Amino acid sequence: MKISEKLKLIKQISGLTQEKLSVKLGVSFATLNSWINDKSIPRKKKSELIDNLYKKYTGQKIIPDDILKAKKETIYNKSKKHKNILKEIISRKDIYDQFVLSLTYNTNSIEGSTLTENETADILFGNISLKNKSLVEQIEAKNHQTALQFLFKQIKPNFKITEELILKLHGILMNSIRDDAGMYRSHGVRIVGANIPTANYLKLPKLMKELEKNINKREKDIIRHISEIHSRFEQIHPFSDGNGRIGRLLIIAMLLRSNLPPAVIKQEDKRLYYRYLNKSQQSGDSSLLEDFLCDAIFEGFNILES
Repeated sequence: MKISEKLKLIKQISGLTQEKLSVKLGVSFATLNSWINDKSIPRKKKSELIDNLYKKYTGQKIIPDDILKAKKETIYNKSKKHKNILKEIISRKDIYDQFVLSLTYNTNSIEGSTLTENETADILFGNISLKNKSLVEQIEAKNHQTALQFLFKQIKPNFKITEELILKLHGILMNSIRDDAGMYRSHGVRIVGANIPTANYLKLPKLMKELEKNINKREKDIIRHISEIHSRFEQIHPFSDGNGRIGRLLIIAMLLRSNLPPAVIKQEDKRLYYRYLNKSQQSGDSSLLEDFLCDAIFEGFNILES
C-alpha cells in the first residue's frame, strides 16, 4: 500500500484533521499535503512513523508482551507510592474538581455532546445555564457529576460492585432524560458501527448477575480483568442508552478499589478506543484495549500528581 493511501486511511479512521495529523507527524501542513497527493515521499523515519500510526488506527498494532508488562508494572509501582488514592482525590478540591471535569467532559463528548471543556466547567462548577446549548447536554453533564459523587462515596474497604449499584448509577445518569432510567432495556438494540451482537433483553437479569460475580473476582492482572469486564459489559449492552458512560464509570470503580486513579479516556481517542474495544469483543484478545487503558490510567496519574 502506498504512503498516500495509508495517510488517507489514517485520517478517515482517526478523525484527525490534516492539520492535527501534520502536528502528530511533526511536519508542516504543506509537506503532509504533498505526501497525500503523491507529490513527494517521506524519509525513512517518517515512513516508519506513518506505518506505526497506520497499524495503530487499523487495529493491526501488536503490543509486545514485555512493553505491556512494563506499562502495567509501572502503574502498579506508582500505586504503591499512594496509601489511599481515593482519599487523596476527595481531600484535595483542586484534584477532585479536575477529575470530575475531565471525566465528565470526555465521556459525554465520546457519546456526542457538543459542550466544550470550558462550557462543561461552567455548568458543573458555576451552575451556569448556556442558552446556545441543548438542555439535555447540560443535564447530562450535571447527572454525570452526581453519578461520580455517588460512586466515590460508595467505595470503601471490601467494596463490591453490585447489580443494584449499576442500576442506581444508570438511574442517576439518565435522570430527567429517559423514562427508563435505572431499568434494563425491554427490546433489542444494535451497537452502531460495530458488527457485534448484543444480548437478548430477556436474558439481561441472568447475564448481569453473572457479570456481578465476575466483576468482583480478585485477579492478579487488574488491568486485563478490567478490560475483559468492560468488553463484556458493552457487549451485553443492558440499557437503552448510557451503556458507554456506565461502562466507563465501572472502569473507574474497579480502578479505585484497587488503589489506582480513574482512567481518563480522551474524546480525541474515541475511534481508537472503539476499535480496540471491538477487537477485544470479536477476537477475545484484549491486549490492545489493555494497552489503551494503561495510557488512560497514566492520564489519571498526571492529574493526581499535578
